[in-house]
Amino acid sequence: MVTRLLHTRYRVADLARTVQFYTEVLGLKEVRRHKSPRGSELVFLETPGSEELIEICQYDGSGPVVVGPDLTHLAFEVEDLDAFAKHAASKGYPLSDGPTESSSGSVFAFVDAPEGYEIELIQRRKDGSRLPV
Repeated sequence: MVTRLLHTRYRVADLARTVQFYTEVLGLKEVRRHKSPRGSELVFLETPGSEELIEICQYDGSGPVVVGPDLTHLAFEVEDLDAFAKHAASKGYPLSDGPTESSSGSVFAFVDAPEGYEIELIQRRKDGSRLPV
């Protein structure tokens, strides 16, 4: 039986550009970087308030990176979606969809990361409750 989720991996073609997006646009912190025994370049990123890491992997030996539509995305909570949208746009990453208010009162939007991975941003209801979007 598993005891907890450790990390989620996303393979990319441009490691530097992708790490820059996650650190400068989303505000994640790089916690370690190394080369795996098989030659993958790996960067692990930490999200505030979460124990799970995000692993960004560049491994040219696996062939081209193909990101399928609607296959996967990461979702992050934000304090102020409007402020995040302005910040992301100033870095060259405007919202790709939204903002949209859900039936629970949360507001969500999406931004496309380098390589085409979709990132969801969620601003919780004003009353602070954590109902799902």
